Amino acid sequence: MDALLLSRLQFAFTVAFHYIFPPLSIGLGVILVFMEGMYLRTKQRIYEEMTRFWVNIFALTFAMGVATGIVMEFQFGTNWASYARFVGDIFGSALAAEGIFAFFLESGFLAIVVFGWNRVGPGMHFFSTCMVALGSIFSAVWIIVANSWQQTPAGYHLVGEGANARAEITSFWEMVFNPSTVDRLIHVLSGAWLAGAFIVLSVSAFYLLGNRHVRFAQRSIKIGLVVALLASLLQLVTGHTGAVVVSENQPAKLAAFEAHYEADAAADLYLLGWVDDDREKVRFGLKLPGMLSWLVHQDSSVPVRGLRSFAEEDRPPVNIVFQSYHLMVMIGMLLILLSVLGVFFWWRQTLFEKRWLLWMFVVAVILPQVANQLGWISAEVGRQPWIVYGLMRTPDGLSKVLSTEQAALSLTLFVLLYGLLFLLFIFLLNHKIQHGPGEEIDAASTYEYHRTGLESLPLTGARKEIRSGR
Repeated sequence: MDALLLSRLQFAFTVAFHYIFPPLSIGLGVILVFMEGMYLRTKQRIYEEMTRFWVNIFALTFAMGVATGIVMEFQFGTNWASYARFVGDIFGSALAAEGIFAFFLESGFLAIVVFGWNRVGPGMHFFSTCMVALGSIFSAVWIIVANSWQQTPAGYHLVGEGANARAEITSFWEMVFNPSTVDRLIHVLSGAWLAGAFIVLSVSAFYLLGNRHVRFAQRSIKIGLVVALLASLLQLVTGHTGAVVVSENQPAKLAAFEAHYEADAAADLYLLGWVDDDREKVRFGLKLPGMLSWLVHQDSSVPVRGLRSFAEEDRPPVNIVFQSYHLMVMIGMLLILLSVLGVFFWWRQTLFEKRWLLWMFVVAVILPQVANQLGWISAEVGRQPWIVYGLMRTPDGLSKVLSTEQAALSLTLFVLLYGLLFLLFIFLLNHKIQHGPGEEIDAASTYEYHRTGLESLPLTGARKEIRSGR
């Protein structure tokens, strides 16, 4: 393997590992706002327990995300210096905005959320929770802006020629709202909300199956189901609109999604199959004739540009893109099914009796993570051979002085280090889940935190428990 392939593997590995954590933070951030909002509205201690417990999980994922995210930016200078020079003016503004408007907002208010329960009033604490959730979303906004510019460049002009050329911003807002930003952002956010919802569903189902923290789990699983259903349906909608944008701006990628080779013919939609790139056909395929044309043009007879209309050196690796894309879609449909089943049995008031469904929720926590990773694989590999679509090829972005030995050593070290970090994350996450939410909240601390609203509570419930010292 040469330095180019090793650098691509290293960046793919570090980004994929990092992306385990931001979706959880983004998803849990929204859920925390809902839980604490319910607490302030109802004054029921169960919602305080829920918020405190999931804040701890959020803080763990946030810390892991920060630790693993820094490495990505370092690689722009070590492995991809030519690329960094080309896009520096574009990415500089986006990444600076991510640091100022997202990271500092999220990390600053997170301290209040984690440690401020007995130090600030309930209104300020809830405001801090909202700011943490907003900061996590802002972080996604600016990262997606930068990545979407790679997919569909806009608002720029080229300065210099050849190896010295670089892109400079001519319109900040055209750069931000390039053709693919909005659809990709909503799709990524809904995938993150799914990841957050399904970790809540998984842990809650685990407690219910073990007959532990039952009241906590029943309330949590309902909140998780609402978020999961809305996010999974939004994923379906934005997946379609995003594919339409791809058809307009990256036709080679769309053709690879469905292994559509014919240069000018109606396109089928495959449910599954295996791509034989040498023979330019899909083997063992199950397809819906003309369905891709219908989804893109609302007419099954309209031609869709195929891979044969592109030179071979301009085509992405078809089978990798095809398989990752279709696995992502299948998992997305399964998540919709699980969400609908959960809501249906909740409506029928039999949800907690369906142990088979609870077990499915326990193991389904991995599905949004896998789908998110597959989505990025299909998007990024589908952009190849371009590191910036239509402007810069991937080999041209590699650092000129990077050796194969250096790339191999750094990749090996990252694999070992991230392996240890992952084991630490699993250990800490399992410890927090096994410990569970607090059985009781210290009465004095609760009274201190809610002294302004205590007298408005009925003598039963939270107020009675506080006065009795429970």
